[in-house]
Parts: sequence; C-alpha cells; structure tokens
Amino acid sequence: MTLSEKDTLYNWHPYTQHKTAFTHPVIIKGEGALLWDENEKEYIDAIASWWVNPFGHSNRFMADAIYKQLTTLEHVLFGGFTHKKAIALSEKLAKILPSNQKKFFYSDNGSTAVEVAIKVALQYFHNKGEKKTKIIAFENAFHGDTFGAMAASGISFFTEAFQGSLLEVVRIPVPTKGNEENSLKTFEDLLKTNEYAAFLFEPLVQGAAGMVMYAPEVLDQLIHVAKENNVFTIADEVMTGFGKTGKNFACDYLQEQPDMMCLSKALTGGTIPMAVTSFTNEIYDAFYDDDTSKALFHGHTFTANPTGCAAALAAIELLESSEMQTNIQEVNKQHLAFQKQIETHPKVKTTRVLGVIFALEIHVDSQQDYYGALRNKLYSFFIENGVILRPVGNVIYILPPYVISKKHLDKIYTTIEKALAII
Repeated sequence: MTLSEKDTLYNWHPYTQHKTAFTHPVIIKGEGALLWDENEKEYIDAIASWWVNPFGHSNRFMADAIYKQLTTLEHVLFGGFTHKKAIALSEKLAKILPSNQKKFFYSDNGSTAVEVAIKVALQYFHNKGEKKTKIIAFENAFHGDTFGAMAASGISFFTEAFQGSLLEVVRIPVPTKGNEENSLKTFEDLLKTNEYAAFLFEPLVQGAAGMVMYAPEVLDQLIHVAKENNVFTIADEVMTGFGKTGKNFACDYLQEQPDMMCLSKALTGGTIPMAVTSFTNEIYDAFYDDDTSKALFHGHTFTANPTGCAAALAAIELLESSEMQTNIQEVNKQHLAFQKQIETHPKVKTTRVLGVIFALEIHVDSQQDYYGALRNKLYSFFIENGVILRPVGNVIYILPPYVISKKHLDKIYTTIEKALAII
C-alpha cells in the first residue's frame, strides 16, 4: 500500500469533501520556499503553507532554537507556574505591538486566539454588571472554526450547518474603496443600541475572503467610533501579523490602537502551533478582583509551551533582521512589477498588492463558489505545474515565504499567466 493509499484509509483532511477530492501529494521534505513529494516532484510553496512559514521550510536558525529549548525544558504547565521563555516573549511582544498592548494570554491557534478575545469582551461587561452580549464583524470575514470565532465569520459555506447554535453577531459592509461611508454609517447606527461588546475585524486585508483590502484611514474611523461608544475593538492579525503587509503588523498603519489583538500562524515561524491574545491594562483590570468568579476561567494544556515560546522568540529575531526586512521589500517590488504587467490582461478584473500579498480577481460571468469548478480547475493546474496556490473562488492570491528567490517568484507569475490562458 502506498503512502497516498494509507492517507486515504486513515486521514480526514480539513476543508475537504473526500468523495470528490484529488489524491493528496505526500510531502516528505522542504527547504526554503520549496517542498518535495514522495516522487521527488518539486513544488514552490507560494502561500507559505497557509501563511505560517515566512522564513521558509527547515530553517536552521529556527530548528536550533527549538532543539536547544527541547534539551532544557520542553513543557511545563502554565497554571500555577511560569518560565523564562514566556516572560521573555511577552516582554518582546510588549515592545513590538502597539503601545497599549500590555497583557498576553497564550493559546494554541488563530481560532482560539479569537475565542479568548470574544470571551474576554463578553465577560468584561458581565464583571462590570452591564449587559452587552452581541458582537459586530465584517461581512465575509473569517476568524476561525471554534464556535465564537465561527459565529463572527461571515462565510456561510463554512458555518451554515451551525446556524442557531452561535452567539449573535451583526455584520457590516467591508469599507472597500467607494463603500467607506456605507460601512461607517451602518456601524454608527448599530452602536446607538448599546448592545455590543466588541467589534472584531481583520485589519486592512480579509484573507479567506480572497485578500479583500481596504484603507487604514477608514479603519481608524471605525475604531474611533467604537471607542466613543464603549465598544472594544479586536484586531485579528492571525494572517496579517509578522510582516505580511510590509509592516510588522497591519495595525502599524493605523493612528488608532485596538483594545485586543489576536496572533498566531507566523508567530512561531511555521514550526509549532501557538497563539497569543493581547490586551490593554484596562481590560485586564476588570478581571483583577477579590472575587474569584471574576477571573478568566479559560485555558489550554499547552498554554505558553516553552518550546513554542522559544520558536516565537527566534521567529521575531529573524523578522527584525535587516536581511528579512529587505526580503519583504523585494517581494513587494516584484509583486508591483507583476501587477503592472498583468492588470491589463483581458481576463483580469482587478489586482491588489500590500506587502508580500498579491491578489488577482478573474473576470467571470457568474458568481463563483468558494470551492467551485473554476477554483478546482485552477488548483489542479497549479499543482500539476509544481506551484502551491489555493484560489478562493475566482481570486488567485500569492503570499510566499519572505526567503523566496526571484526565480521562483517569476515561475509563480508565469504559471498564473499560463492558467489564465486555459480558462
């Protein structure tokens, strides 16, 4: 029995209808921006393995940091104990995040980071004796698959089976160019009811919606209005964080500062599952009380895992290096050059670039399903040609490791051009 056959026999993959799915390539090794399967076929990882590997696969600096930690302290419970790496990581995050972020809660992944933020927002007002039970989010948002994060997500394809089992979330239009006033007015009208605990958003880029982008100026306005109305703002930087937008965090483009931030994915450089939710002191203080019931009763077995913290510290060191900052700028320049070249293509409707993120929307006659025929045709074409890209409906996006070479980026661009010729 081959490895692929064994995989089919045993494994249930995410976001997969196995009856109609293609056979999954068996990846056996990776280096930099490349992966190889069991047949030694080479793939360019053009999406950094779901946006988590900015420094490439099998990064020696990351591996050495993890090995060193494993030989010292691999794990210790964080309930009732602490350790040096968690303290060092929190101290580092306090320096690189917006200046109002002072307290850090560790969990396992992007969904749990958002889940913690939602629970904290709701319990904050409960602890204060106020009734605020609703959340505001953007249309077509994606914040994760746990129940609170799923409720705040607007992609019904993922959530329709659970309607009626979710907390109440009201969605406002995304403030894309030309839609800013509509979004802001809808938001202001909702806040008049004083029912909302928090406004949750993906800052500047909606990843799973197809890299939909909007301006920092309008997000500043929304955050300002939220603060005026005593509504917490939660920036979901799970995708955008750690350099993707050209700055360390998308919130670095803002004048206003969110009350909470959610981090994961590239936090540990693609090595170990880990997440952080950060808070202002004002929020933390609402849980600091002689009354035990006002504490945040939430936790994970691997909270602040020392090995994960060591990986995160190494990842941040790499991110801050001059070499990596130069790489980010070079990827952005190449994206902009490709955008200029491809934006007049007759099959291209729109293009957009921010940092290392490139997105191209294809002209189509009708609405395309998230996992529809066009998407599946494109996905198969890319895999056959040794490029890992996962289109979203009629949107092709690139979000590569920062260490990718010009040659490999050029192959990605060329493969996209070839794909446009077959549709």
